[in-house]
Amino acid sequence: MDEDLRYPIGRFTYAGPHARRERDRMIEEIAAAPLLMKEAVSGLSESRMDTPYRTGGWTVRQLVHHVADSHMNSFARFKLALTEDEPTIKPYHQELWAELPDSRETSAEISLHLLDALHRRWVTLLRAMSDEQFARTLRHPELGVMPLDRMLALYAWHGKHHTAHIAALRRRSRW
Repeated sequence: MDEDLRYPIGRFTYAGPHARRERDRMIEEIAAAPLLMKEAVSGLSESRMDTPYRTGGWTVRQLVHHVADSHMNSFARFKLALTEDEPTIKPYHQELWAELPDSRETSAEISLHLLDALHRRWVTLLRAMSDEQFARTLRHPELGVMPLDRMLALYAWHGKHHTAHIAALRRRSRW
């Protein structure tokens, strides 16, 4: 049960590199993510925004802010990999970021607006990238060398993953 609550759409897997049509589908998933997240939290009261999606998990508010934090980092990582030769990226402690006041107290609406603007820029970049650019790599200190093709797949999954957390909570709670 806990596995289902933590991974409502399953764990991330990578079967790339991907053909252009599959990449285009993932880019469209990234393009749709801000609206889907906004719809997932639509109508929730402040007290419901502060409800964890599972026991020991982040609140709905923290999930929204986490997606914004994570996708900002990803956008910057794409730009680094496109402009530098295999840059080493800096990981961050997402669990600690989620505990900071901006993630625990700020209205989720702020991050929903941020996601909308960020994804507009990110999708413009993604749609213009060539196959060769998707093959460019970055180095994650813990995960090793990763092509941008894998990063695309990861973040297409990531937005759906956290939106599904909220949708599952709403279904279980009958909100």
